[in-house]
Amino acid sequence: MHMNLSHLTRGQEGHEDSSVGHGHVDPPKQVPKVMYEDLGAQPGMQRPPSNTTPNPFNNAFYGAGSGFIRDGLGAYGERILGSGTEYVQSNVSKYFSDPQYYFQVNNQYVKNKLKVILFPFLHRGHWTRIAEQIPGGLTHKPPIYDINAPDLYIPFMAFGTYVVLCGFTIGLLGKFSPEALSIQFSKGLLGWLAQLLLLRLSLYTLGGGEAPILDLVAYGGYAFVGIALSVLARIVWSYSYYVVMPWTCLCMGIFLVKTMKRILFAEARSYGRDSSRHHYLLLFMAVAQFPLFLWLGYTMA
Repeated sequence: MHMNLSHLTRGQEGHEDSSVGHGHVDPPKQVPKVMYEDLGAQPGMQRPPSNTTPNPFNNAFYGAGSGFIRDGLGAYGERILGSGTEYVQSNVSKYFSDPQYYFQVNNQYVKNKLKVILFPFLHRGHWTRIAEQIPGGLTHKPPIYDINAPDLYIPFMAFGTYVVLCGFTIGLLGKFSPEALSIQFSKGLLGWLAQLLLLRLSLYTLGGGEAPILDLVAYGGYAFVGIALSVLARIVWSYSYYVVMPWTCLCMGIFLVKTMKRILFAEARSYGRDSSRHHYLLLFMAVAQFPLFLWLGYTMA
């Protein structure tokens, strides 16, 4: 019996060895997924990699089609932006000229321009602006080379002088205050705006060509030359105001009529059936200078 037990034992060992020799191993037990989910982000532990595969159909810009779509959208965007930029630039240049153009002046130009504004009937030359050829077309010479070109140096200097003289007048009356000076400043800006609207409305009514806004701002600002001179005359001698003010107002009306007629209305003049309307509107523009000069020349104390 002892021999039988030993023989049985050797048989079992041989059976185990033969199992190992043939590569038969019991499959390992799978760890439940809940264990990893419960562990979370524990130190030293790594979450098993996910087997999610990206879906190429969820992204419109995937693969070879993405380059085609991007190129198409890019070309379309450049076309829209290019046309929009060209449109904006053309309209800006049409209504707003280069501001530096209006400050190209010298002492000789300022002297001659003041003579034209204060004594327009003594101006023997022409009133048209001098044009010059450039690669992009025609343009006008700057004020330093053309006495008829508008500038912004004289209007701004005249406006500043007007405000200072008004403040000095208020001080002579013993009623100076920052509020009173600010009122004069605001009134001057409002009068300048009214002059600008008058010129712009005249162009629109007569169907004239589009003039740059800064040109009209310059022409309207020349009125402060006569207004400042009238206020100065009142400071020097009060009665001289009633002589200087009508004179400067009349000269400003003549200056605007000649300027608007021969420069701004150069393309709109027909001298046909609408010529009478042109004359009446130009006359109204000249007459409108009188109430404007009276209102701005009155110092609010």
